[in-house]
Amino acid sequence: MHKSALYALVAAVLFGASTPLAKLLIGETSPLLLGGLLYLGSGIGLGVARAIRDRGWLSSGIARQEWPWLLGAIFFGGMLGPVALMFGLTRTSGSTASLLLNLEAVLTALIAWFVFKESADRRIVLGMVAIVAGGVILSWPLGESDGDKTGSAHSR
Repeated sequence: MHKSALYALVAAVLFGASTPLAKLLIGETSPLLLGGLLYLGSGIGLGVARAIRDRGWLSSGIARQEWPWLLGAIFFGGMLGPVALMFGLTRTSGSTASLLLNLEAVLTALIAWFVFKESADRRIVLGMVAIVAGGVILSWPLGESDGDKTGSAHSR
């Protein structure tokens, strides 16, 4: 297995585990504080990883005209988004929130395609369809089982 594929799998597992774990903590900690702590930990971890990789701190090389876009992404994706997620977890189950988070990739791709005119090949579109189909299957309501119908005292 490629080293990058292993990193992607580890990242996916950690991302998937973060919402149910946050749901456990949300009753003990305010959503604002928890959102800040989770992403502060992420930022510290990435900063340490980058410092180790670069053997010090190197300039990112981001052009001046790109800074407003980066700051917008930090504000909405790194600050407002996590806090909104934590407040949302106070009102929904961890499983529902996890399913809704899967749509983040789909909605991001749709914005990229329609707003920024990014290209989308067949493989990417099929991946997005698979994400939506998986969410629909996992959230489909289940009917009554035979045990529920015949086990009732009223049905005898």
